Amino acid sequence: MRQGLSLVNEHFESPGLVEMQSFRLRKLMNRLQEYSQFYQSKFNKAGISFSDVKTVDDIKYLPFTEKDELRQEEALALRAAPEEEIVRIHSTSGTTGKPVIVPYTQQDVEDWADMMQRCLSIAGLTNHDRVQITPGYGLWTAGVGFQNGCERLGAMAIPMGPGNTEKQLAMMVDLQATALIGTASYALLLAEEINKRDLKEQVKLKKAVLGSERWGEKMRTRLEELLGVESYDIYGLTEVYGPGIGIDCDYHDGIHYFPEYLYFEIIDPETGKVLPPGQLGELVITTLVKEGMPLVRYRTHDLTYIKAEPCKCGLPYPQTGRILGRSDDTVKIKGINVYPGQIEDVIRMSPGLSSEYQMIIEREAGKDNVLIKVEADPLHPYEHAAREFQYNIKAIINIIADVDVVPYQDLPRSEKKTKRVFDRRNLD
Repeated sequence: MRQGLSLVNEHFESPGLVEMQSFRLRKLMNRLQEYSQFYQSKFNKAGISFSDVKTVDDIKYLPFTEKDELRQEEALALRAAPEEEIVRIHSTSGTTGKPVIVPYTQQDVEDWADMMQRCLSIAGLTNHDRVQITPGYGLWTAGVGFQNGCERLGAMAIPMGPGNTEKQLAMMVDLQATALIGTASYALLLAEEINKRDLKEQVKLKKAVLGSERWGEKMRTRLEELLGVESYDIYGLTEVYGPGIGIDCDYHDGIHYFPEYLYFEIIDPETGKVLPPGQLGELVITTLVKEGMPLVRYRTHDLTYIKAEPCKCGLPYPQTGRILGRSDDTVKIKGINVYPGQIEDVIRMSPGLSSEYQMIIEREAGKDNVLIKVEADPLHPYEHAAREFQYNIKAIINIIADVDVVPYQDLPRSEKKTKRVFDRRNLD
């Protein structure tokens, strides 16, 4: 473990932590100046010298890094360490463009495992747990990231990987798994299958650590009712280590992150201006110690805010709010920006509805039409659910939407991430 981590235990706004972050930032600048052709070119174009960066307060003057910039023609063009120090490669999925190749040094792997271990510990896992890991292995970061964290924690890892629900359930019962790792969408699918097959008494799950997609409180409640678990929202992205750079605690009121590894900013997505704590905007991350592929002011496009006050849980790590959506997934309807987290918040406050929904936006005769399909809550039916949900959509988000409350389990389930917003206005 790196020296100096104990400084975080004093207080996450302490002068000691700020000095440690600044020291690590200066070391990062030295690394980029020596090894990173990408940032050498980027800083040169911006008229910035690496030696000008002295403290973390200087970060706000540095240029942003966008995901499109990371899609380089040469696979290892973003490397900031000698090739002989690179011990592993991961990559993004490439579903929205050329995959981003992410190299890791041994120290990167160790740092990531440390953060993942912290996340699992915050979720209450110990070396007595049996952890069923359902995300994919290979180039995707999730499977092996959780595996490393489990092994660092001393828990028993059950490396199932994705899909094959029959085998997932059989192994869950046979090995008496106590914790489930996966996407919220796949956890919901498994929970529904467990109840459909009357396996609940045979399943011994106590915890679920879920990530890789935006999911709301309504889905959390539904999952916990079906599985009898406490669920935790883990955060991460491939470009910045992978999952495990943050997680919610027992209060489930935000995401704790690790400031000795990562420097977080919130910016206005349109102007790039840094926003104060408590104000919603786009999360920007600088990796303070990453060696293989460090990132300076990386625009995640995830929408959240930094919490000004320490969490009631007493953990020494600062918090953001839960991710409310993505700035690039936000849709503009009749001049109003709408993001998935808002829809989920309205579903949560509307009786008689379950968690699964789809929002379909079309344009007819120059007019935007919005249809929201949402599943009924089978345990708490309410005959006026559609009317009240429609009223709440108008009152909270200020858009008029048609509402279709469909039977429970009528909408599709996914073994990966569930697509919920379908903007068809630009289709021919």
